[in-house]
Amino acid sequence: MKAAGTGSAPPVAAPPGLPREVYVLSVVGGCVMLGLGLVLPVLPVYAATFGAGPTRIGLLVALFAMMRLATSPFCGRLAVRFGERRVLVAGLMLCALSSALTAFAGSYGQLLVFRALGGAGSVLFSVSALAMLLAIAPPDQRGRASAVFEAGFLLGGICGPALGGLLALVALSTPFVAYAALLLGAAVLTLAVLDTGRSTGAALGRTVVDLPVLLRDRRYLVACLAALAQGWVLFGLRSALVPVVVVAWLRDVAWVGWAFTISAAVQALLIVPAGRVVDRAGRRPAMIAGTGVAAAAITALVFVDRYAWLVALLCVYAAGSALLNAAPAALVGDVVAGRAGSGVAAFSMCTDVGAVVGPVVVGLVAERVGVPAAFASGAVLLVVAFVASCTLTTARPSEGVDR
Repeated sequence: MKAAGTGSAPPVAAPPGLPREVYVLSVVGGCVMLGLGLVLPVLPVYAATFGAGPTRIGLLVALFAMMRLATSPFCGRLAVRFGERRVLVAGLMLCALSSALTAFAGSYGQLLVFRALGGAGSVLFSVSALAMLLAIAPPDQRGRASAVFEAGFLLGGICGPALGGLLALVALSTPFVAYAALLLGAAVLTLAVLDTGRSTGAALGRTVVDLPVLLRDRRYLVACLAALAQGWVLFGLRSALVPVVVVAWLRDVAWVGWAFTISAAVQALLIVPAGRVVDRAGRRPAMIAGTGVAAAAITALVFVDRYAWLVALLCVYAAGSALLNAAPAALVGDVVAGRAGSGVAAFSMCTDVGAVVGPVVVGLVAERVGVPAAFASGAVLLVVAFVASCTLTTARPSEGVDR
């Protein structure tokens, strides 16, 4: 018999689980990135068999991002008219067709056309998938949902290159066939498992948010600025400049792979906990921490001249990037609130702008001013995003909405 006033404390309710569709979208995204990882290391070698030199290979690689950028403005309208799930499946099928045709291309010109199709399909998938995710996830789970979604992409990107190298031993066209098969499987999974009623923003009966309205919302602008900085650093500094620096130091490209693998593993370990931080602490603290840590890491790269320090700082950047994979998307979800429109597409375009412009500008700065100045260009963007994040005001973390 219990003494008066000593009753046991009520049990603490476990946090509700994420909707099933979030995990499905993560698996689909993982398949897409796994397939991209299969073909990206092989693509330059495959193009060289058609007589393509460095310039034409560079054009082939850049064309994918350029087509993503050119197609993005139409994604919002297509989602409103047909629904996100249909647009997502259409994107997967277009990418599958692109990869299959690439495997049997007969000339460099055909490679260009097929690669362009792949870029268009890629943005149809990524924009509609993110819009669907933000429509499904409750406000207090958008950080976790965004993190789980990005975790699928990250794990697929880590595993893909190694598998692509093995498949290329069979034939250079084999990774492209495997990618097409993966995408077809992802399309079937999407059609079979995703609930149309829950996963189609256009079917929710909510008003469409026009882009001019979004551009007057500080949260949306800060999220887009962070996305631009991320695209610039990931594709301009990390992917385009770091390999050149490492090879100049150590004369061995294998060390580049180790640096990227270690930092990617750190990010993979931290990304889901980062999503919880975004939901529990709030968007503003997560944005400040993410941009601040990332800016500090990239700024420090200006002053290092040793491989070990470079790897350590890439890992620090990965910790900040884990927060930036979840917090900006959650902010966009708070603003758009599941309503169909161009908001998610414009947000995605900011990353693509950084991915297209960043490598070119970083390369020019590195050649004419120096590598430290090139690293500084990314640090400046992240510092600006940090300052902008500090201007957000915070609502209660339980609401998951920051202004």
